[in-house]
Amino acid sequence: MKRSILFILSLLCLASFVACNDYETYGEKKDKERKTIREFIAKDGINVISEKTFHEQGDVTDTARNEFVYLDNTGVYMQIVREGCGTKLQDGENCDLMVRFLEMCLQDSTALYNDTSPYDADIMNIRKSGSTYTATFTQGLMYSSYGTTVPSGWLVPFGYIKVGRDGHSPDEQISKVRLIVPHSQGHTTATTYVYPYYYEITFERKIDIR
Repeated sequence: MKRSILFILSLLCLASFVACNDYETYGEKKDKERKTIREFIAKDGINVISEKTFHEQGDVTDTARNEFVYLDNTGVYMQIVREGCGTKLQDGENCDLMVRFLEMCLQDSTALYNDTSPYDADIMNIRKSGSTYTATFTQGLMYSSYGTTVPSGWLVPFGYIKVGRDGHSPDEQISKVRLIVPHSQGHTTATTYVYPYYYEITFERKIDIR
C-alpha cells in the first residue's frame, strides 16, 4: 500500500515538474516575440531606419531599399509603400474606409487576408481628434475574426498617409503600408498570446450612396 502511495506521489511530482517547465512567463514570451521580429527582419532583408532619419527624408521610406521606420513610442515598424491620393484626415473628421489587407502571424505563419477580390473589403470607421485617431471595424473579416476594435498599430500610419479614392492612374493610387505590429499594439489574439503580426494594408475612402 505504501509503495502504491509513494508511486502515485512520485507521478504527481513529475507531472507538476513538467508543467512548471512548460510554463512561459510574460517576460519569456516578450523575449521570444523580439527574437521572432529580429529573425523576420533579417530574413526579409528589411533595412530599419530611425524616426530621425525618417523625418529627415520627408516622412517617406525608400521601398527600393526595403526601408521600415521603427517608431519608438509604439514599437511598430512601418513602411509607406504609397502615401496615397486625396487628403489626410482632418481634425474632427469622421469617415468610413474600405480596407484590404494581408495578415500573417510571425510566430506560426498563419495568415488571414481579404486582398484577392475587389468586392471583399473590410469597412473601418475612423475619426481624428487633435493628434488622436480612434477607429472601429463595422463589417468584414477583421470584424468577424477579432471584433470591432481596430488594432492600435493600424492607426500609426494615419499621420503620414492620405485617404482618397483610387483613380486608376499612377497619380491617383490609394495608400498602402506594410507594418510589423508587436502584441502590445495588436488585436486580442496578439495580446493574449504575445504574438507579433505582419500586415500589408491599403486604405480607400468609402463613398456614401444615399
